[in-house]
Amino acid sequence: MTDTARHQGEPHTIVALHGWFGWGQGWGADFPELLERAAGQDSTVHWIDYRGYGERLGETGEYTLGEIADDVLARLDAAGVERFTLVGHSMGGAAALRIAARAPERVRAIVGVSPVGATPTPFDDASRQLFEGAPAEDANRAAIIDATTSHRHSQTWVQHLVAESREHSTEESFGRHLQAWTSADFADEVPSDLPALVVVGAHDPALGEATVRETWCRLLPDAEVVVLPESGHYAMLEQPVALADALEPFLRTH
Repeated sequence: MTDTARHQGEPHTIVALHGWFGWGQGWGADFPELLERAAGQDSTVHWIDYRGYGERLGETGEYTLGEIADDVLARLDAAGVERFTLVGHSMGGAAALRIAARAPERVRAIVGVSPVGATPTPFDDASRQLFEGAPAEDANRAAIIDATTSHRHSQTWVQHLVAESREHSTEESFGRHLQAWTSADFADEVPSDLPALVVVGAHDPALGEATVRETWCRLLPDAEVVVLPESGHYAMLEQPVALADALEPFLRTH
């Protein structure tokens, strides 16, 4: 598992779970250091890659949320980590919920950044065709990134994200993980009493405030929701300082 851990001491462990278009080192130039500072000097952040992503590009598997959960828990076991906090972006949000369902007693707290939930993703026919074509077609990837940031960024920025997703994930892993997060259906297994924070972008029409209140907040009724006013779906790239500021009090409390 790509599990590049930047050690700042013990004992607080944070597990960062990337989104569908991301990878373990794909959280942007600024956000990783900002998150580590926000978490505090007693923290260790593990930047996870899934099978077929990043430094695990050549590793094959089932490409399911359950597999992500099993891999993460096995890695933490090997590192001697008992309890940890989860931070998941987009698809990584669903992976975080899957881990919490598997090992609720080990999760200190959970953070979703524009997170996918634990229920199937509703698609109309056109959207389903767009997403299902994305593994093979860069034009589909670009259209998804552009739409989920409300067409606010240049094509240079959009195409850079497309190129990085193509470079840092295999087509098979990208396609199979799409099926995993869009068909997630384990809401009844998620523990409802976990401390939770959800951060969304005001310009994310897909996984914005209304969506997370119907998904994450129904599962985790005490979850706090923070809306970043100048962000779309990729807050760690669009508003890294504001995202770290939103996470800092929550991470230091829990």
